[in-house]
Amino acid sequence: MAGEFEGRGVIVTGAGSGIGRAAALAFAARGARVLVADLNAVAAETVVKEIDETGGTAVAVTGDLSEQAVVDQVTRTAVERFGGVDVLVNNAGIMDRMSALADVSDAEWERVIRVNLTAPFLLTRAVLPHMLAAGRGAIVNTASEAGLRGSTAGAAYTASKHGLVGLTKNLAVMYRKQGIRANAIAPGGTATSIVVDADREAHGPAALGPHFVNAGRLAEPEEQAAAIVFLASDAASNINGVVLPVDDGWSAV
Repeated sequence: MAGEFEGRGVIVTGAGSGIGRAAALAFAARGARVLVADLNAVAAETVVKEIDETGGTAVAVTGDLSEQAVVDQVTRTAVERFGGVDVLVNNAGIMDRMSALADVSDAEWERVIRVNLTAPFLLTRAVLPHMLAAGRGAIVNTASEAGLRGSTAGAAYTASKHGLVGLTKNLAVMYRKQGIRANAIAPGGTATSIVVDADREAHGPAALGPHFVNAGRLAEPEEQAAAIVFLASDAASNINGVVLPVDDGWSAV
Protein backbone atom coordinates (compact mmCIF):
# COMPACT_ATOMS: atom_id res chain seq x y z
CA MET A 1 0.00 0.00 0.00
CA ALA A 2 3.04 2.32 0.07
CA GLY A 3 2.63 5.29 -2.25
CA GLU A 4 2.70 9.00 -2.76
CA PHE A 5 0.07 9.64 -0.05
CA GLU A 6 1.60 7.30 2.50
CA GLY A 7 0.48 8.30 6.00
CA ARG A 8 -1.52 11.32 4.87
CA GLY A 9 -5.03 11.98 6.10
CA VAL A 10 -7.64 12.48 3.40
CA ILE A 11 -11.32 13.42 3.72
CA VAL A 12 -13.57 12.57 0.78
CA THR A 13 -17.22 13.62 0.90
CA GLY A 14 -19.93 11.85 -1.05
CA ALA A 15 -17.56 8.88 -0.90
CA GLY A 16 -20.23 6.20 -0.71
CA SER A 17 -20.68 6.01 -4.46
CA GLY A 18 -19.69 7.41 -7.83
CA ILE A 19 -16.78 9.83 -8.09
CA GLY A 20 -16.33 10.00 -4.32
CA ARG A 21 -16.04 6.24 -3.93
CA ALA A 22 -13.56 6.05 -6.81
CA ALA A 23 -11.50 8.85 -5.26
CA ALA A 24 -11.51 7.24 -1.80
CA LEU A 25 -10.30 3.94 -3.24
CA ALA A 26 -7.64 5.67 -5.34
CA PHE A 27 -6.23 7.62 -2.39
CA ALA A 28 -6.22 4.49 -0.22
CA ALA A 29 -4.38 2.55 -2.92
CA ARG A 30 -1.66 5.19 -2.75
CA GLY A 31 -1.22 4.86 1.00
CA ALA A 32 -3.60 7.52 2.32
CA ARG A 33 -5.72 7.10 5.41
CA VAL A 34 -9.20 7.97 4.21
CA LEU A 35 -12.27 9.34 5.97
CA VAL A 36 -15.30 8.28 3.95
CA ALA A 37 -18.07 10.84 4.48
CA ASP A 38 -21.51 10.15 3.07
CA LEU A 39 -25.19 10.57 3.86
CA ASN A 40 -25.75 6.84 3.29
CA ALA A 41 -24.32 4.84 6.20
CA VAL A 42 -24.47 1.48 4.42
CA ALA A 43 -22.68 2.83 1.35
CA ALA A 44 -20.00 4.53 3.46
CA GLU A 45 -19.29 1.41 5.50
CA THR A 46 -19.14 -0.67 2.31
CA VAL A 47 -16.38 1.57 0.93
CA VAL A 48 -14.50 1.39 4.24
CA LYS A 49 -14.70 -2.41 4.04
CA GLU A 50 -13.36 -2.35 0.48
CA ILE A 51 -10.39 -0.30 1.63
CA ASP A 52 -9.80 -2.46 4.69
CA GLU A 53 -9.81 -5.63 2.57
CA THR A 54 -6.99 -4.28 0.41
CA GLY A 55 -4.84 -3.43 3.43
CA GLY A 56 -5.73 0.24 3.62
CA THR A 57 -6.96 2.41 6.46
CA ALA A 58 -10.36 4.07 6.43
CA VAL A 59 -13.13 5.26 8.70
CA ALA A 60 -16.70 6.27 7.90
CA VAL A 61 -18.67 9.27 9.16
CA THR A 62 -22.26 9.57 8.04
CA GLY A 63 -24.62 12.51 8.06
CA ASP A 64 -25.73 15.61 6.20
CA LEU A 65 -22.68 17.81 5.61
CA SER A 66 -24.85 20.90 5.34
CA GLU A 67 -25.24 20.57 9.14
CA GLN A 68 -22.49 22.07 11.28
CA ALA A 69 -22.62 19.23 13.79
CA VAL A 70 -21.80 16.69 11.07
CA VAL A 71 -19.00 18.89 9.74
CA ASP A 72 -17.54 19.09 13.24
CA GLN A 73 -17.74 15.31 13.62
CA VAL A 74 -15.97 14.72 10.30
CA THR A 75 -13.17 17.13 11.16
CA ARG A 76 -12.76 15.86 14.72
CA THR A 77 -12.67 12.23 13.59
CA ALA A 78 -10.06 12.90 10.91
CA VAL A 79 -7.81 14.77 13.32
CA GLU A 80 -8.16 12.17 16.06
CA ARG A 81 -7.68 9.15 13.79
CA PHE A 82 -5.12 10.54 11.34
CA GLY A 83 -3.38 13.28 13.30
CA GLY A 84 -4.51 15.95 10.87
CA VAL A 85 -5.99 16.61 7.46
CA ASP A 86 -3.64 16.74 4.48
CA VAL A 87 -6.25 16.59 1.73
CA LEU A 88 -9.90 17.61 1.61
CA VAL A 89 -12.06 16.55 -1.32
CA ASN A 90 -15.42 18.34 -1.35
CA ASN A 91 -17.23 16.01 -3.72
CA ALA A 92 -20.73 15.52 -2.26
CA GLY A 93 -23.45 17.18 -4.29
CA ILE A 94 -26.99 16.93 -5.58
CA MET A 95 -28.68 17.89 -8.84
CA ASP A 96 -31.56 20.28 -9.21
CA ARG A 97 -34.67 19.63 -11.29
CA MET A 98 -33.18 21.49 -14.27
CA SER A 99 -35.65 24.25 -13.40
CA ALA A 100 -35.52 27.62 -15.12
CA LEU A 101 -35.31 30.47 -12.64
CA ALA A 102 -39.00 31.38 -12.76
CA ASP A 103 -39.87 27.80 -11.85
CA VAL A 104 -37.41 27.27 -8.99
CA SER A 105 -39.10 26.76 -5.62
CA ASP A 106 -37.60 28.10 -2.43
CA ALA A 107 -37.07 24.53 -1.25
CA GLU A 108 -35.20 23.48 -4.40
CA TRP A 109 -32.98 26.57 -4.34
CA GLU A 110 -32.14 26.38 -0.65
CA ARG A 111 -31.40 22.65 -0.63
CA VAL A 112 -29.15 22.69 -3.71
CA ILE A 113 -27.19 25.73 -2.54
CA ARG A 114 -26.91 24.30 0.96
CA VAL A 115 -25.50 20.94 -0.16
CA ASN A 116 -23.41 22.05 -3.15
CA LEU A 117 -21.95 25.31 -1.87
CA THR A 118 -22.56 25.87 1.83
CA ALA A 119 -21.44 22.38 2.86
CA PRO A 120 -18.03 22.72 1.13
CA PHE A 121 -17.67 26.15 2.73
CA LEU A 122 -18.44 24.76 6.20
CA LEU A 123 -16.09 21.79 5.92
CA THR A 124 -13.26 23.81 4.39
CA ARG A 125 -13.59 26.40 7.14
CA ALA A 126 -13.42 23.63 9.75
CA VAL A 127 -10.38 21.96 8.20
CA LEU A 128 -8.34 25.07 7.40
CA PRO A 129 -7.00 25.68 10.93
CA HIS A 130 -5.46 22.19 10.92
CA MET A 131 -3.89 22.70 7.49
CA LEU A 132 -2.59 26.11 8.53
CA ALA A 133 -1.02 24.62 11.65
CA ALA A 134 0.72 22.02 9.49
CA GLY A 135 1.81 24.60 6.91
CA ARG A 136 0.42 22.60 4.00
CA GLY A 137 -2.74 21.15 2.55
CA ALA A 138 -4.59 20.43 -0.68
CA ILE A 139 -8.27 21.08 -1.28
CA VAL A 140 -9.99 19.68 -4.36
CA ASN A 141 -13.60 20.58 -5.09
CA THR A 142 -15.90 18.79 -7.51
CA ALA A 143 -17.44 21.58 -9.54
CA SER A 144 -19.12 20.85 -12.87
CA GLU A 145 -19.47 21.90 -16.48
CA ALA A 146 -22.36 23.88 -14.99
CA GLY A 147 -19.76 25.96 -13.16
CA LEU A 148 -18.25 27.03 -16.49
CA ARG A 149 -21.35 27.84 -18.50
CA GLY A 150 -25.07 28.42 -18.17
CA SER A 151 -26.40 25.70 -20.43
CA THR A 152 -25.95 22.40 -18.60
CA ALA A 153 -28.32 22.49 -15.61
CA GLY A 154 -31.06 24.45 -13.87
CA ALA A 155 -30.68 27.80 -12.16
CA ALA A 156 -29.99 26.44 -8.67
CA TYR A 157 -27.35 23.87 -9.66
CA THR A 158 -25.66 26.31 -12.05
CA ALA A 159 -25.48 29.00 -9.39
CA SER A 160 -24.14 26.54 -6.81
CA LYS A 161 -21.34 25.31 -9.06
CA HIS A 162 -20.38 28.81 -10.22
CA GLY A 163 -20.20 29.68 -6.53
CA LEU A 164 -17.96 26.68 -5.84
CA VAL A 165 -15.63 27.76 -8.65
CA GLY A 166 -15.39 31.22 -7.10
CA LEU A 167 -14.79 29.77 -3.65
CA THR A 168 -11.99 27.59 -5.05
CA LYS A 169 -10.22 30.51 -6.69
CA ASN A 170 -10.57 32.73 -3.64
CA LEU A 171 -9.11 30.01 -1.41
CA ALA A 172 -6.16 29.63 -3.78
CA VAL A 173 -5.30 33.31 -3.57
CA MET A 174 -5.95 33.76 0.14
CA TYR A 175 -3.86 30.84 1.41
CA ARG A 176 -1.13 30.19 -1.16
CA LYS A 177 1.51 31.83 1.07
CA GLN A 178 0.55 29.41 3.85
CA GLY A 179 1.24 26.34 1.70
CA ILE A 180 -2.37 25.50 0.92
CA ARG A 181 -3.59 24.82 -2.60
CA ALA A 182 -7.20 24.80 -3.82
CA ASN A 183 -8.27 23.42 -7.17
CA ALA A 184 -11.39 21.92 -8.71
CA ILE A 185 -12.43 19.51 -11.39
CA ALA A 186 -15.33 20.28 -13.71
CA PRO A 187 -16.78 16.92 -14.73
CA GLY A 188 -18.85 16.43 -17.80
CA GLY A 189 -21.34 13.61 -17.95
CA THR A 190 -20.23 10.77 -15.66
CA ALA A 191 -21.70 7.36 -14.93
CA THR A 192 -22.86 7.85 -11.34
CA SER A 193 -26.00 7.13 -9.34
CA ILE A 194 -27.22 10.76 -9.36
CA VAL A 195 -30.76 10.92 -10.67
CA VAL A 196 -32.27 14.06 -12.21
CA ASP A 197 -35.89 14.44 -11.14
CA ALA A 198 -36.97 16.75 -13.95
CA ASP A 199 -40.21 17.42 -15.78
CA ARG A 200 -39.05 17.08 -19.36
CA GLU A 201 -41.97 19.21 -20.55
CA ALA A 202 -41.04 22.12 -18.27
CA HIS A 203 -39.30 25.19 -19.68
CA GLY A 204 -35.87 24.45 -18.17
CA PRO A 205 -35.30 20.92 -19.49
CA ALA A 206 -36.83 21.82 -22.85
CA ALA A 207 -34.51 24.80 -23.25
CA LEU A 208 -31.41 22.86 -22.20
CA GLY A 209 -31.98 19.85 -24.44
CA PRO A 210 -30.03 21.02 -27.53
CA HIS A 211 -26.95 21.93 -25.50
CA PHE A 212 -26.12 18.28 -24.71
CA VAL A 213 -25.60 17.26 -28.34
CA ASN A 214 -21.82 17.80 -28.20
CA ALA A 215 -21.35 16.69 -24.61
CA GLY A 216 -18.86 13.92 -25.45
CA ARG A 217 -18.79 10.40 -24.08
CA LEU A 218 -19.89 9.48 -20.58
CA ALA A 219 -16.88 9.29 -18.25
CA GLU A 220 -16.25 6.59 -15.69
CA PRO A 221 -15.97 7.71 -12.04
CA GLU A 222 -12.36 6.49 -12.00
CA GLU A 223 -11.45 9.02 -14.68
CA GLN A 224 -12.71 11.87 -12.53
CA ALA A 225 -10.99 10.38 -9.48
CA ALA A 226 -7.66 10.27 -11.32
CA ALA A 227 -7.86 14.03 -11.87
CA ILE A 228 -8.75 14.62 -8.21
CA VAL A 229 -5.81 12.54 -7.00
CA PHE A 230 -3.43 14.34 -9.35
CA LEU A 231 -4.53 17.80 -8.19
CA ALA A 232 -4.07 16.72 -4.57
CA SER A 233 -0.63 15.22 -5.21
CA ASP A 234 2.85 16.69 -4.94
CA ALA A 235 3.08 16.39 -8.73
CA ALA A 236 0.65 19.33 -8.85
CA SER A 237 2.61 21.37 -6.31
CA ASN A 238 2.52 24.56 -8.42
CA ILE A 239 -1.06 24.15 -9.61
CA ASN A 240 -3.36 26.39 -7.61
CA GLY A 241 -6.71 27.99 -8.40
CA VAL A 242 -7.30 25.81 -11.44
CA VAL A 243 -10.69 24.48 -12.55
CA LEU A 244 -9.87 21.44 -14.67
CA PRO A 245 -12.51 20.22 -17.13
CA VAL A 246 -12.70 16.42 -17.25
CA ASP A 247 -15.28 16.22 -19.98
CA ASP A 248 -13.96 14.69 -23.24
CA GLY A 249 -13.62 18.17 -24.73
CA TRP A 250 -17.17 19.35 -24.03
CA SER A 251 -15.94 22.66 -22.65
CA ALA A 252 -13.94 23.20 -25.84
CA VAL A 253 -16.95 22.91 -28.16
